[in-house]
Amino acid sequence: MGSMNRYLAVFALLAASVSAARQPNILLIVSDDQGYMDLGSMGSSDILTPRLDRLAAEGIRLTSYYAAWPACTPSRVALLTGRYPQRNGTYDNFRNDRVNDGYRYPLYEYAISPERVLGTDTREILLSQVLSAAGYATGVFGKWDLGSLKRYLPLQRGFDDFYGFVNTGIDYWTHERYGVPSMYRRNAPTEEDKGRYTTALFERETLRFIDEHKADPFFVYLSYNAPHGASSLDPGIRGFVQAPGKCLDQYPSPDGLAAERRHKFMAAVTCMDSSIGRVLDRVDEHGLRQDTIVIFVSDNGAGGGGDSGPLRGRKGQMFEGGVRVPFLMRWPGEIAAGSVSDEFLTGLEVFPMLVEAAGASLPEGVELDGFDMLSVLQGQAGSERESMFWERQGEYGARLGRWKLVHSRRGGGLFDLSEDIAESNDLTKELPDVYERVRRAYRDWVQEMAAADPRGPFKNY
Repeated sequence: MGSMNRYLAVFALLAASVSAARQPNILLIVSDDQGYMDLGSMGSSDILTPRLDRLAAEGIRLTSYYAAWPACTPSRVALLTGRYPQRNGTYDNFRNDRVNDGYRYPLYEYAISPERVLGTDTREILLSQVLSAAGYATGVFGKWDLGSLKRYLPLQRGFDDFYGFVNTGIDYWTHERYGVPSMYRRNAPTEEDKGRYTTALFERETLRFIDEHKADPFFVYLSYNAPHGASSLDPGIRGFVQAPGKCLDQYPSPDGLAAERRHKFMAAVTCMDSSIGRVLDRVDEHGLRQDTIVIFVSDNGAGGGGDSGPLRGRKGQMFEGGVRVPFLMRWPGEIAAGSVSDEFLTGLEVFPMLVEAAGASLPEGVELDGFDMLSVLQGQAGSERESMFWERQGEYGARLGRWKLVHSRRGGGLFDLSEDIAESNDLTKELPDVYERVRRAYRDWVQEMAAADPRGPFKNY
């Protein structure tokens, strides 16, 4: 009997050791065009986000976290590669010109159009590829946006499973982009769920994947299109966010066009919030909370109907409202509940942090632009990041420490973010030496990006 007790004790110790060594599951949730202030936990008084607010209370909330680009595609590619858009080659959207005037592309014309044929360079190594090689089951559900041709689709980029749409925006119910069907299952187009709301569909597929892989380490990239404006040929829908009646009914009826736009935006966010809550509940039902890293982040600043709060600007702009976004993370036992950090951090830090957390190896010969930020989130270290640069269609932004320089058609100047996150007081004339120092840092960065190994689809090589 004593021998049996010793055996059981050793077995229990080994089992505990195996459990402790389990690779953490990773649930990376990305919303689309959600502004800095579009969460209750970020200070909003009008939007209902109880589940995301609970997530913030259970982990950490960042107040100076930046997307790598002020709009969809390059921001998402940077998140998945850990590399600046100008280094990974995807430094603008894969988007046709005639998408806002009601033009219906004939299928043959769409088949040879930029948003159909462009994609992220296949030499780029995505987070999914690294985690798959480390033994993870990998799935992406929702917005892909890295290219529509087969060679660019998720199953060729390290994901085991995919259900979602392949371009930058669709109608939430028809799943069409300006009349073109855009939903895929794995490598094939599908219209199996036409008429059903996208948020619910991406939730359904995520729950299925978690159920199927609860015994494995899994990586789920849950990439909602909410609250992005609908890409519809109908001028009464185009540009507005879409939401089910049950979510719209949670808010007072709007009065006026601006109020209607905000009303639909908030309803879509609240619907997404409930969906995220059900996904988190499923993680708990399988007893996986302790073993699961959960990240929630917006891909860029506020779209139409969104709220930038105290920040100047919005989506597409170099001001803070275009690039400073909400970021929440929960990892029980590693990050203290209720934490808030104002450290200077970006989407470029997510790739190396998650690779390290998974016990995987960073890809050899790949120059990353971020660092493992876990110790910063744990309060054990300050951020290593000293600078960040953004460039889009002739406009640029540069942050160097507390200083931010903006050059754009909408204005610009030099701003001290430690005292002026609204970027309202241009200090260019008062501090010409600081202005020159930040501008020189930006020019050096431009030269560094130009000298990087060229990547498609835009660079000439």
